[in-house]
Amino acid sequence: YWRLRQEGSGDTLISGGSIVSAEAVWDHVTMADRELAFKAGDVIKVLDASNKDWWWGQIDDEEGWFPASFVRLWVNQEESTTVETVEGASPSPSEVQNGHAEASPSSSDCLCLGQTVQNRDQMRANVINEIMSTERHYIKHLKDICEGYFRQCKKRRDMFNDDQLRVIFGNIEDIYRFQMGFVRDLEKQYNTEEPHLSEIGPCFLEHQDGFWIYSEYCNNHVDACMELSRLMKDGRYQHFFEACRLVQQMIDIAIDGFLLTPVQKICKYPLQLAELLKYTVQEHSDYRYVAAALAVMRNVTQQINERKRRLENIDKIAQWQASVLDWEGDDILDRSTELVYTGEMSWIYQPYGRSQTRVFFLFDHQMVLCKKDLIRRDILYYKGRMDMDRYNLVDAVDGRDDDFNVSVKNAFKLSNKDSDEIHIFLAKKLEEKLRWLKAFHEERKMVQEDEKIGFEISEYQKRQAAMTVRRMTKQKGHRSVPPGYPPPMDPMNPGQYLVGDGMEQSEFEFPEPERCKSPFWQSFSRLTPFRK
Repeated sequence: YWRLRQEGSGDTLISGGSIVSAEAVWDHVTMADRELAFKAGDVIKVLDASNKDWWWGQIDDEEGWFPASFVRLWVNQEESTTVETVEGASPSPSEVQNGHAEASPSSSDCLCLGQTVQNRDQMRANVINEIMSTERHYIKHLKDICEGYFRQCKKRRDMFNDDQLRVIFGNIEDIYRFQMGFVRDLEKQYNTEEPHLSEIGPCFLEHQDGFWIYSEYCNNHVDACMELSRLMKDGRYQHFFEACRLVQQMIDIAIDGFLLTPVQKICKYPLQLAELLKYTVQEHSDYRYVAAALAVMRNVTQQINERKRRLENIDKIAQWQASVLDWEGDDILDRSTELVYTGEMSWIYQPYGRSQTRVFFLFDHQMVLCKKDLIRRDILYYKGRMDMDRYNLVDAVDGRDDDFNVSVKNAFKLSNKDSDEIHIFLAKKLEEKLRWLKAFHEERKMVQEDEKIGFEISEYQKRQAAMTVRRMTKQKGHRSVPPGYPPPMDPMNPGQYLVGDGMEQSEFEFPEPERCKSPFWQSFSRLTPFRK
């Protein structure tokens, strides 16, 4: 029934003399030039379906590759409502509105409106089958990457060193091993006779911690694309990667397209589970597991996106450090990836007991102390740092403090876990103190989450950030000029930040200093203060 017809530069899928179009079941988010992006519900003209996994299609004037498993095929017929799909049992996408199939009076195989149970079970079976199909195809892609590209690259030490291999392929082998175990368990839960009875929700819950390995891969993906782009300027590498593809008998997609598939895959899980939950009744034994799995996978993708955003900001952190005069010790990026909060406070350090005004920058793992220039108040000097892993946060009540024998208000302390060292900080207002307390709590939470998934900046990313700062400095033709420091924040005007549970989100922008306007501070100071 289905055949290919030559039309123009490509093949057009036809059936019964009509051109076949495909309706997108899920969004296809792409990062490669040769892939076709679309949203669920878009109609795609299929131009080449010679490969069962990846098809070539067209939307308006755009053409590109797309996963065949992301669409349902149907035949455009102007005067008939009868539609057949590739699977034969699935309702026509032309009859599907918002995920629910309508009746087609001209087809005996279509589901009637009164057959709601049959309709629901069939739709759940369709989603289950698509999940299983995409998982099997995905495993094949991972195998092709590991055996077709990575293994061959490791043999060519004259072309690739260890750093390049880590940048290009990341932890792809770990992902391959994890996915094989995950799919193996999925297959055990898959009911081949009655797919709608399959219980796959528990598989996602049992493997939920394993999905965090995608964070490292996604964080590394931009660097992988940059490195590949650089190598591809050399014809030797173009020929080498093409030879790898041909030997492994892979589809005609460049290596960067294959390396994109893990990024796309982890983003698709919430969409697939949401679709599955839609067609799973609460009485189904898999319902609560699918609902829990959906929440888990949404959290995974949200955290991966958050960590990717943090890595995209490391250039700003490196630029900020370069602007601080008299810097000493390790770079901020050696331990930290995020500015959590910043502000100006009075500070007393035992045993000296003398109050000093400092500007504090709280990062994950450390807090940097700076002093403003006496004349140029927009210039900062480095005055030290505190290792937050070694300190406990202690609230201080208003009144006379026993440790320092001074009267305090809106104060809190940091006490060293290994010694009698104590620091006391005095905010100007109560609201500011409360934000600092919440910020310290957020910093500890961030550190714990990063340790759980092994999040860190690679040496390659640190070098790239340093190169960016040097390039910016060179373009200016002189030493990096410190950015203008903004005036102290209005505590009642909170910043744009992530808040804890039960707290509302707000937006904040630093007012620019009148003397030296600098948009750098506006982009660098992504704060995490909190409101009551």
